[in-house]
Amino acid sequence: MDVFEAIKKRFSCRGYKLQPVEEEKLIQILEAGRLAPSAHNAQDWKFVVVKNEATRKKLAQAAGQPFIAEAPVVIVAVALDPEHVLSSEVPAYALNLAIAVDHMTLAATALGLATCWIGAFDQEEVKRILEIPQEYKVVALLPVGYSAQPEGKKSRKSLEEIICLEKFEDD
Repeated sequence: MDVFEAIKKRFSCRGYKLQPVEEEKLIQILEAGRLAPSAHNAQDWKFVVVKNEATRKKLAQAAGQPFIAEAPVVIVAVALDPEHVLSSEVPAYALNLAIAVDHMTLAATALGLATCWIGAFDQEEVKRILEIPQEYKVVALLPVGYSAQPEGKKSRKSLEEIICLEKFEDD
């Protein structure tokens, strides 16, 4: 599958089959995250791979999203230097892990798997569950598995609604 097909096909899956993810596919997904660019090539992240059912259930509860526990794998993206701010005044981890997690979502799609980017969760509870040191920041939970739901139709704004030429214009 080419990258444009993966971009079009990817969706936020909220229902997973009771089918394990093959280890080779999981490694390819993690490799896609590893290969992502980062500010100063710091790669200041860790990806916690959670397969244990009891732990997945706890993460689902911490996010208030029961479907997370259905996925056979949850990848937890952790920023190791959440204090690093770029000259643009944007936290580096926000950009770095957005790119890495997006690489993983597209790789999963290309491999016939589904994901759902989870950004709403109890930070302190996830840290407690996974024994993540306080100085780090959990950025996203990424359930990965085979979809048990039909692909939905995506609703997106047109290019004309989101693009400005040469200068910002507010409608």
